[in-house]
This record gives sequence, C-alpha cells and structure tokens, in this order.
Amino acid sequence: MKMVRCGDIVEQSIRLPSGNGPIMLHGRALRYIDEVARQGSIRKAAKTLHVAASAVNRYILELEEELQAPIFERLPRGLKLTSSGEILIQHIRETLQAHQRMQAQIQSLKGLNRGEVVLATMATLAAGRVAEIVAAYREKHPQVSLRIMVGDRTTVAEMVALGQADLAIAYNLPDDTRLQRAAEFRHALGAVVAPAHPLANRKTVRMSDCLLYPLVLADRSLSLREVVEATAPARATLVPVVETNSMELMKRLARTTPHITFLNRLDVDREMATGDLVFIPLTGTGSLQRLNILHRARGSLSPAGSHFMQFAQERLLASFDES
Repeated sequence: MKMVRCGDIVEQSIRLPSGNGPIMLHGRALRYIDEVARQGSIRKAAKTLHVAASAVNRYILELEEELQAPIFERLPRGLKLTSSGEILIQHIRETLQAHQRMQAQIQSLKGLNRGEVVLATMATLAAGRVAEIVAAYREKHPQVSLRIMVGDRTTVAEMVALGQADLAIAYNLPDDTRLQRAAEFRHALGAVVAPAHPLANRKTVRMSDCLLYPLVLADRSLSLREVVEATAPARATLVPVVETNSMELMKRLARTTPHITFLNRLDVDREMATGDLVFIPLTGTGSLQRLNILHRARGSLSPAGSHFMQFAQERLLASFDES
C-alpha cells in the first residue's frame, strides 16, 4: 500500500494483480465499492456517499473491466457480491482499516488520544453492563468516539471477523480461528425471583425446584437459553409460560410472584441493590455462562481500540470481584 498525491488531495491506494499487470485502486474507489457492498445498491450507496450514482457505477465498471471478472451480480432487487467480489471486498476492508489504524497511531505519537472504537455486543449487554462501561469510558476520555453495534452472537462474531467492528463483548461466542479472545469471564447463572417468592430465602436452588413455578425464559435466539437448558435434570422439559429476547421483560415479570427467570448476577445487580429482585445461585454443573472480549486474530487494534479494550477488561474484572 502507498500514498498517491493528486494536487492537494492525498488518497490511499492498493495494487491488485490482474492478467494485464497491476491495477491501481484509489481511496475513493475503495470507499465506493465498500459502501455498495454494504448497501446492496448503487443508488443507496451514492446517496450515503453524497455523490452521483453514475460516478459510483463508473468505478465499478472500470474495475470489473480491468479485473476481467464481475464484482457484483446484478439482481432484480439489488447487487450481490460475486466470488471475485468477496475476495476484493475483504482486501478493501483490510486496507481501509489499516489506513485508519495508521492515522490513529500517528495521532497517538503526537500525544492525541483521539479516535473511534466500534464495539459489537448483544442487546442484553448493551442495555446493562456495556452501557455502564461506555458511560464510564466517555467520562474519562470524551475525545474518543464510540459506535456500538448490537446483534446476536453469530452476527457479533461476524462483524468482528469481517472488520466491521474492532471489538466484541458478548456471551458464549463460538471458537473461530479468525478471532482472538482477549479475556473471558465465567460465572454461574441463578434463579431470579421477587422478594416475596417462596424460594427467595434459599441460599442456593436446584433447577428441579424451579420447575414447580411458572418459567420466564430467554428465547432460542439468545445463547442464555442453551445454558439454562443445560442445567435441567435428565429427561426434564422446560415449559415456559413466557419466552422473550428481552432481558428487561424477563426481570419485569420476575418481580411478579410466582414467576421465575434465570440470569447471571451482573444482570440484576441494580435490582438487587434496590431490593426489587433476589438472585439465588443454581447448583450443579452446566450453569456457567462465558462473557468474552475478542478482536480479529489478524492485524492490530488502533491505540483507541486497545485502550478501550483494556478499560473494559478492568471494569468487568472489578464487577466480577464485587459479585
């Protein structure tokens, strides 16, 4: 990768091999093609980029001609990357990210702590622990901007692997050679009930005891459901009266006796402090939930990304020590 100066404009460029020799792809084309791939539409990409759709289309056609391979498949409802396009877009995004990291590192050398961190996480965390970490970080480092993207665990892992996010904080993420685990915290689930619930005074509780009461469970889109089912006795079937992907709804219903739900200690620390809910640890194996912080295995984090990751690790470690 090198820098090409055109008048007063400096543009990033990369060289791509082709049958007729190297192709020079400039920074503007990188951004155009990346945006079209994200939007699936030249018109939508042009609107986002504030340029003419004809200019975006021209870049695509010229590059396809030079590569002698189609980048996009033209479909009735939009554009889809071809196999060649998938290879190209991965290279483009790695190049754009490398450029951003380079700029951040230069700014860091100047004594500036600026930059942007893109974090992928789950809705349950975004509404609780991650929101607290972000607020605390912003208070100490207001010059760093944070972009939070929410999805299920598969989406979260893919966002980091594809370079759409710098970091992920999420539960029970699967092993992936494209990803590097920076930290992992393990803690047991518990039954969450109202103070007036018949089980509220227990020090610990078995899942078999909980089955006597109406269950409010995470639906199968959440990894929490797998952990809960792993604690069930052999041949027992969990029959929920309510299934939801909303942790807030689970806690709201748990406040109403005799409902019972299952969460981890960190999810309900605020409600425990106010006396609204009671957390009772579940006995037996299989009730551990893994909270992961991870980043891409290839490349390096920007100074801002590395700093935020360390901050998040310290805050989470302190939270687990308190619990």
